[in-house]
Amino acid sequence: MTVNWLPHARRLAHQVARPESRWHTAVASVPRHQFVPRWWEPDGGAWRLRTGPEDADIWLQEAYQDKTLVTRVGTHHADTAKIDEVLDSGTPTSSSTLPSLVVQMYRHAMIDDDNQVLVTTGSGYGTALACMRLDSDHVTSIDIDEHLVRLAEERLLHFGETPRLEVCDITGPLLPGKFDRIVATVSVRPVPDSWLKALRTGGRLVTTIAGTGLILTADKTADGRAVGRIEWDRAGFMRTRHSDDYPKSADDLWEAAAEDDGQDISNSRYPLLYPPDAWDVMSMLELQIPGIEYRKQEDGDTRTVWLLHPDGSWARATAAGHLTAPTVHQSGPRRLWENLERIRNRLNREGALPLYGASVTIAPDGTTTLARGSWTATL
Repeated sequence: MTVNWLPHARRLAHQVARPESRWHTAVASVPRHQFVPRWWEPDGGAWRLRTGPEDADIWLQEAYQDKTLVTRVGTHHADTAKIDEVLDSGTPTSSSTLPSLVVQMYRHAMIDDDNQVLVTTGSGYGTALACMRLDSDHVTSIDIDEHLVRLAEERLLHFGETPRLEVCDITGPLLPGKFDRIVATVSVRPVPDSWLKALRTGGRLVTTIAGTGLILTADKTADGRAVGRIEWDRAGFMRTRHSDDYPKSADDLWEAAAEDDGQDISNSRYPLLYPPDAWDVMSMLELQIPGIEYRKQEDGDTRTVWLLHPDGSWARATAAGHLTAPTVHQSGPRRLWENLERIRNRLNREGALPLYGASVTIAPDGTTTLARGSWTATL
């Protein structure tokens, strides 16, 4: 199908970059709709397949908005799903990230014209932007999913771009001393030591810390370490995965926590908070207790939030109003809500949490230390 996509791409470029920026030219020149002919659209708790070629107007409208389009849920690729397929549930495992965020990550990388850059593949759209900015022979793009890599390769070739594409786990071995920049639009914890080996001295890595809204940038030093900071803006990406899907979620624990009174019952001193709505609070909690999963439910004015952890710890907080302090039930080896409350106490006492702007030091083995003032955290 032939569609007039250029006006839509130019409009998108105006939204995400200044006209004099080279990223503006890249966004205006890449046919994003070709990288997302199908996508999964959330529909309540389910996922509904959308197929662009069936309605060109909707296709262009969706593809050239500054939004993320989910292309894989669980093990289900949108590209191979049946027409009108609906998934009752599932966790997104790949997507075409909103263009402004891709550009934001590339800007943090401070990419120069002659840099060799390693990026993550996904739909291939971010790879296309890097190729348009640098030329294909400067770009290597990798993904653990062979299907995604092959599709991206075909779609890039369709408009003349031929970067190096590989099926590869980005947390595993990489070519040593190959790259000037590594830009990961997936989140990691800790930073893989293979990234430091793959970077040339003076090279820069840009990524996010898994489970947080923290963008980490760091430059490799001559002694094999990397030093940098947590940037003042924020982003969140899917975690790296090492198989077809993420490990099973905490559904069983959630069912047990739905009605159980737990071992402790208390009243919170603060109004009910769903941590993913407060990225600084969620990020601080994730640094202290990695792997918490969050759920929420509303029934009229009554709202409930769950915190669930793989070690069997859970907390359930229920409030009958937006300003009402919730009743909290907790169980398991850790008191998750108490940890959350301590972070909120610190936020109220100091006015801010020490995350954004923190210095970062990455040892050659990948051990990552964040520090700001007297506060430190080690990944």
